[in-house]
Amino acid sequence: MEPNIYLLVTDPNNACRDVIRSRDTGLRIKVYCLDKEPFIPNPDEIQLYGEYEGSRLAFETDGITAEDAVDMAAAIHWYARYLEYPEMEILAEEPESKTRSQL
Repeated sequence: MEPNIYLLVTDPNNACRDVIRSRDTGLRIKVYCLDKEPFIPNPDEIQLYGEYEGSRLAFETDGITAEDAVDMAAAIHWYARYLEYPEMEILAEEPESKTRSQL
């Protein structure tokens, strides 16, 4: 089985709005910078979280199907390598912000 090939769609007006896409499936994952913009999880989608250079990130599927859910972690790992941060930990729950955890 060949690995999926992932593509990155960037928003030139908002550096916090990347979209990870699979070339071979319908998988689409929106990336949100939680420290810079509001994020309201869609209950019909899957959310995973991570941190990059001290910033909290949310990864949310866009139009998820059952067969695409399996590839979500692989796509996020690909994105972490793209950011040159392959050690990014992928979490099921939102990590606390540093300011929130200091309260």
